Amino acid sequence: MPRPQKVRWIGFNPQFTHFGPQFSLPVNPNRIFLRVDELEALRLSDLLGLSQELAASRMNVSRATFGRIIARARTKVANSLIYGKGISIGGGDVIYRRAPGGQGAARGHHGRGKGPQ
Repeated sequence: MPRPQKVRWIGFNPQFTHFGPQFSLPVNPNRIFLRVDELEALRLSDLLGLSQELAASRMNVSRATFGRIIARARTKVANSLIYGKGISIGGGDVIYRRAPGGQGAARGHHGRGKGPQ
């Protein structure tokens, strides 16, 4: 039996949760599900330019776990861009942090599994 997944800390609440190619059908069966923690890993690493060690500490996970999360997120985004698949963001048990120091955290449950149903 696998170990339970550790709750990830998220520093923002995604405002936009659905993206797709310009000329695709509204409901695309080839949609990619990007978990909230994967989006946070992309934000910390690629947008803010943080090291994996610092980003991992912000998400309250090990550096190795962060490396797996960011690799999975980049693969999903590349798959979407190359093959014209839409992206839906959601899923995961996360805690929203209001400050970089972790003070005033608010828990938000995005469900478990592959994403929005």
